[in-house]
Amino acid sequence: MAQLDFKGKTFVRNHHLLVKYHELLPDESKSLTEKVSLHDNLIIHGDNLKALKALLPLYAGKIKCIYIDPPYNTGNEKWVYSDNVNSPMLQDWFGKVVDRDDLTRHDKWLCMMMPRLKLLRELLSEDGFIFISIDDNEIHHLRMLTDEIFGESNYRNTIAVKRGIKNVQAQFETVDRLALGHEYILCYSKTNNVRLPKLSHGLSEQEAGKWDTFWRGTDRPTMRYEIFGITPKDGQWRWEKNRAYKAKDNYEYYIHNSADTITLDDYFIDHFATTRERLNFVRLSEGGVVQYYVPPRSYKLISDNWLDISIGSHYTNFDTEKSVDIVSRAIRWICKDVKDSIVLDSFAGSATTGHSVLKINSEDGGNRRFVLIECEDYADTLTANRIRRVITGSIEPEDGNTEPQLEGTFSYFELGKPLELEGLLDGSSLPSYTELARYIFYIATGEEFNEQLVDEHSHFIGESKQYQVFLYYEPAIEQLKELAFTLDKALALPALKPEKRYLVFAPTKYLDQDHLDQFRVDFAQLPFEIYERTR
Repeated sequence: MAQLDFKGKTFVRNHHLLVKYHELLPDESKSLTEKVSLHDNLIIHGDNLKALKALLPLYAGKIKCIYIDPPYNTGNEKWVYSDNVNSPMLQDWFGKVVDRDDLTRHDKWLCMMMPRLKLLRELLSEDGFIFISIDDNEIHHLRMLTDEIFGESNYRNTIAVKRGIKNVQAQFETVDRLALGHEYILCYSKTNNVRLPKLSHGLSEQEAGKWDTFWRGTDRPTMRYEIFGITPKDGQWRWEKNRAYKAKDNYEYYIHNSADTITLDDYFIDHFATTRERLNFVRLSEGGVVQYYVPPRSYKLISDNWLDISIGSHYTNFDTEKSVDIVSRAIRWICKDVKDSIVLDSFAGSATTGHSVLKINSEDGGNRRFVLIECEDYADTLTANRIRRVITGSIEPEDGNTEPQLEGTFSYFELGKPLELEGLLDGSSLPSYTELARYIFYIATGEEFNEQLVDEHSHFIGESKQYQVFLYYEPAIEQLKELAFTLDKALALPALKPEKRYLVFAPTKYLDQDHLDQFRVDFAQLPFEIYERTR
């Protein structure tokens, strides 16, 4: 597979591995919930690369659907390259606005996207999908980058969507070429063994049932057989023989058993409503043509042409706000039958993704959750405020009609300081018990951390496939100096489950290896041995 090369790629290829885990600090005053929790709908304020890394202990492999709307890199967005990568060239880029005259504009954009896409892939579930909005400034670069990160075989679609009229007019006035009337949404799955569900949407009027020809122009000899005394010499019938004969029998049964006052459409609708069985009919018309019945329908399957919906919207004054209808269609498509799925947007902006999740839940009674990340200062005043207004029913779309109140809650978090475990040695950086527990449990086991299982009194922080995990820690330097895993603590451990071992984290131990083996304990000294226990 051909791969894209760009300035800085060598330095950002594995940068996501070097990003430190950061604390996620709850802000009750900005939340809209009775109890702030990382298992609620989430709005996180902070750098999205660091926030994605902070989410890994709880959400790795758990996200069913991701929708992101990154900067299009038009040169007019004034976005800033903000990743502190250990490279003189990237250090020179750090903190500088990227504009249209920047000759490394595309390189900087790719360096920004690569580590984020890698973390997003880690967060996706095995049957998950990602949607990325983009226009023709970076579509060609993005397609090659996503092929490399997600795998070319996991590419699914490039969806065309209609630009809002304001976007079209603005571009037409500033460039010497045809205005762009459309944008794109790239769709990838995490693996290639998952099937996309069929995508359909409602018709404004129900299409009536009709008879259509049973003939198909392609030529497969195995699809030629006798029906109604007719056997084609070439070409083929539309269905294989057993299905065609069953449909023929269904039609003849209807002819002999239905009342004259009932039309075929009425019969089909009534039968489908009571049995949920889709009937097919095959007949010979008065003109001697073999036909099959196409039942009435109130929906149609759609392609990758989504030009029936404009991508622009105006619930807020955010310049690049996306349409709820567009984002809802993508989420509904992937999460329709998974009503407790989690949807992530790491470029949250005006919170269209969160709005869409709440709207879909209101339609089908689902319990889907959203995770929104926004790095800008308007994370509260714009992003979170829109969700507050949606939940309280005070938001108005561009047509001025107040929308109904949508049920939901959300917890607001700020990105805190990095978890510098070396700071445990001198007390300069001591995370809370729960923050450290979340971090070491995920790093050591690679599995989901459940905060509700933490018991500081017994030092239990969770259970993995291999271990029952315990943490002996106090966020105070004087207590840490005296804290050790001793024989008394080993004897106080709860009963060990079959086929498992204890994994114990503590600043030090006063047990020799023979005793550790006797108690089936794997000991990890804080902070040095955490990475040695990785999956």
